[in-house]
Amino acid sequence: MDSRTEPAEAEPEPAAAIRRPSPPSTAARPPLVRELLLVVGLFVVYKVGRQLADGHTAEAFRNANRVWDWERTLHLPGEGSVQGALLHSDTVVHLANTYYATVHFPATVAFLVWMYLRRPVHYVWARRVLAAVTAAALALHLTFPLAPPRLLAAAGLVDTGQVYGPTVYGAHPATDEMANQFAAMPSLHFGWALMVAIGLIAATRSRLRWLWLLHPLLTLLVIVGTANHYWLDAIVATALLGIALAVIRLPRGTGATEAHGLVAADEASDEADGAAGNSGGAGGAGEKESVPELVGARR
Repeated sequence: MDSRTEPAEAEPEPAAAIRRPSPPSTAARPPLVRELLLVVGLFVVYKVGRQLADGHTAEAFRNANRVWDWERTLHLPGEGSVQGALLHSDTVVHLANTYYATVHFPATVAFLVWMYLRRPVHYVWARRVLAAVTAAALALHLTFPLAPPRLLAAAGLVDTGQVYGPTVYGAHPATDEMANQFAAMPSLHFGWALMVAIGLIAATRSRLRWLWLLHPLLTLLVIVGTANHYWLDAIVATALLGIALAVIRLPRGTGATEAHGLVAADEASDEADGAAGNSGGAGGAGEKESVPELVGARR
């Protein structure tokens, strides 16, 4: 008997055997313990460095008068115009002081945590930029102590923190053990806020991502309106951040790849689950025995 047979249909691959794509860039995420130690170490160095820059009272006020004169020479708007708008409402002034006292560190920490968990490549880049800007700021704090405009008599501004509260500074800068009040330039409040906005814009692809720029804009109005910083403090912080971004570059292609990577991985995983489910459903509806089919059998 001469017969020809066709091979049996291949059985569908079990769902467990389907490879699920892992989220991209997980290999780029640095060890958590190392990062915690690094960030805490940077914070300690930052606090110690600011304290080392303290105590130069006479020099800080001389520099404050110079900065005030430079701003008038450059025809920058007076800080008093922003403060005047805040002083129309006690509630607004209080909110501005609260924003200054409570948003700076938590917002930056939340930004770094989110980047570490969701955009590890962007996180490494952002952490390096923030560290570079902070180091440059500490160098300026040491070499150019500067009294803020709220302490400068020539500015004629109100210390809104002391008058309306809350404040993070003592009433007398010379005896303030919690903070160095003579480290106004550059403004890390503004520099960090601007980097948070730039980092989130670079790491996301939402059409609304440009709204993150409202964070540094609001920070700028707050630090000037509360008389904690001059316009030049924010300008110098922006220049330092620009230099850091020019030197520490985001890896090429990271934006599009990493921003969409997690979504693509989830979609691929869902497709794999769907394919496995369809195969199982077809088998349950009407299983075909995997026996060779006789074609054209002859005796």
